[in-house]
Amino acid sequence: MEIKKLSIIIPCFNEGPTIYKILDKIKAVSLLNTIEKEIIIVNDCSTDNSSESVYNYIENNADLNIVFIQHNKNKGKGAALHTGIKVSTGDVIVIQDADLEYDPQEYNILLKPMIDGVADVVYGSRFMGGNPHRILFFWHSIGNKFLTFLSNMFSNLNLTDMETCYKMFRSDVLKPIKLKEKRFGFEPEVTQKVARISKIRIYEVGISYYGRTFEEGKKINWKDGFHAIYCILRYGLFK
Repeated sequence: MEIKKLSIIIPCFNEGPTIYKILDKIKAVSLLNTIEKEIIIVNDCSTDNSSESVYNYIENNADLNIVFIQHNKNKGKGAALHTGIKVSTGDVIVIQDADLEYDPQEYNILLKPMIDGVADVVYGSRFMGGNPHRILFFWHSIGNKFLTFLSNMFSNLNLTDMETCYKMFRSDVLKPIKLKEKRFGFEPEVTQKVARISKIRIYEVGISYYGRTFEEGKKINWKDGFHAIYCILRYGLFK
């Protein structure tokens, strides 16, 4: 597959202090085969200075292809991703959180199986490979592994990290999928639905992880874990 453009979708909610840092990291990335970057930021009705930060960044970085969309009410991460997917124009789409937990320099690791023509979907796993990982919460790691195990049972995949942010899709694979989950249910829903596509080729590559604490702005909680279980059962059992 010839890839000319990568669409990078960034859902943003109250990330004013760090959004420019992740954009700097994306700007610094040189993609394989001189692939073009399209950066799509969806501000999910932030209550901080996220909008001001993004507008200032766009003004000072006119060389970057940045599309900035604002929701007029808070709809959730999944809804922000739906908006970004809809307007994207790249051959390939990757999800990027607005915080600093994932390193954009690793886009090329995810891109390589696609450039080589062997993958339609690539997940970046925090639990495989020899890359650095910040040591944080024991129960979060147990929860992630349980959700991945449960997801694999219904999808018949052998992923090690279903909940990873770094998911890369061929656009012609992702865009036709009818996604419903508007908050953190995006991960299990898209995994179950992608797994059912005939002859889909899904790969997994090891990535690094620089996790945040709740004091540093981490937003996901135990309620989101229970909703993820619901989503796995809903989209795994009912086609």
